[in-house]
Amino acid sequence: MATIRLGDEAPNFTAQTSEGEIDFHHWLGDSWGVLFSHPADYTPVCTTELGMASKYKQKFDQRNVKMIALSVDGVESHKGWIKDINETQHTTVNLPIIADEDKKVALLYDMIHPNADDKLTVRSVFVIGPDKKVKLIIVYPASTGRNFDELLRVIDSLQLTAYHKVATPANWQNGDDCVIVPSVPDEKIAELFPKGHTKIKPYLRITPQPNL
Repeated sequence: MATIRLGDEAPNFTAQTSEGEIDFHHWLGDSWGVLFSHPADYTPVCTTELGMASKYKQKFDQRNVKMIALSVDGVESHKGWIKDINETQHTTVNLPIIADEDKKVALLYDMIHPNADDKLTVRSVFVIGPDKKVKLIIVYPASTGRNFDELLRVIDSLQLTAYHKVATPANWQNGDDCVIVPSVPDEKIAELFPKGHTKIKPYLRITPQPNL
């Protein structure tokens, strides 16, 4: 069983999904990706999550992010579950669900945590960059539904900080001020951040979000 850490290359795999067979890296292409796992089909919390993911898909599309789910059941089971999701969540599922009956992907991504459940996948989230590197890992217990607004917030931060020499402070939302990273010397700030900055401490320098 692999252990995936931040900065590792996201392992590639081929798998059947509710939308046909994919090669994961080829499917991602030049996009960012969100891979999120579910313990099984026809589970209540995951039904709400896939409904919400489908409603949020346009917001992820706007950020060049592809979403793909995983469950350890088969394609035919997925298709039946999708009908239930569409009916109960008043949406249309518009993202593929990986069929991982042999748990190949679950083991590849360390999605089975024996102390929580030795058979079912935990509810993991992996955000993957266009370079195929893992940028974020969140693991939820079975009892707690994922927050898709938080995923969007984190992706906004990841995309911003990937291309600008800033970090995002606590509770940051898209449009808020940012922190200039310590590696930028004071004499470079005016050149890199023409909107200006506030120096609170030598190590704490605030600037308006640079990509707006």
